[in-house]
Amino acid sequence: MSGLFISFEGIDGAGKSTHIDALATAFRAQGRVVVLTREPGGTPLAEQLRTLVLNDAMDAMTEALLVFAARRDHIVRVIRLALERGEVVLCDRFTDATFAYQGGGRGFDWDVLSSLEQWVQGGATLLQPELTIWFDLPPEVAATRLVGARVPDKFEAQPLAFFKNVVAGYARRCAAASGRFARIDANQTPQQVWADVLASVRQKGLLP
Repeated sequence: MSGLFISFEGIDGAGKSTHIDALATAFRAQGRVVVLTREPGGTPLAEQLRTLVLNDAMDAMTEALLVFAARRDHIVRVIRLALERGEVVLCDRFTDATFAYQGGGRGFDWDVLSSLEQWVQGGATLLQPELTIWFDLPPEVAATRLVGARVPDKFEAQPLAFFKNVVAGYARRCAAASGRFARIDANQTPQQVWADVLASVRQKGLLP
């Protein structure tokens, strides 16, 4: 596949959305076709599953199975096709979020998640982003940023300890795939964060 796949990770309040849009603009300025998408979601079916995962009570295994079902549909119907066309796919969260939220936050079995990852993203090679930009932000700071922003979903309403475990889950994934991850200190000004995002993409040789 001749396209480019970049994922954006981090807890809510870390500032992913602003910088996804800015990076999309930078790639389009180079004449690239950009697909902006998200997980869970990205297809009609996956968006329906997203609504269930974010709002309905269920155990960690059910959450994980629904998220990976949504991911499979997203890969088959959007991501692989875009990459085969040579387009740039910028995805707001991907599999690392499942390990962070269900594995770290919920304490679900890491090995089971790894098996699901292989089944859903496997084939000749495991589909992974070429670059994962992790917006690392202390949960206390994220909570302050989100006060009054919107009605929280069931994850956003979790206690601080949950998000500390989520951040630990991201750190574990980052340590296991350090060549793929770019850790960004999200507790900076938006201008400083954007400079770091741009530098991480350029360091990978993905943007002139």
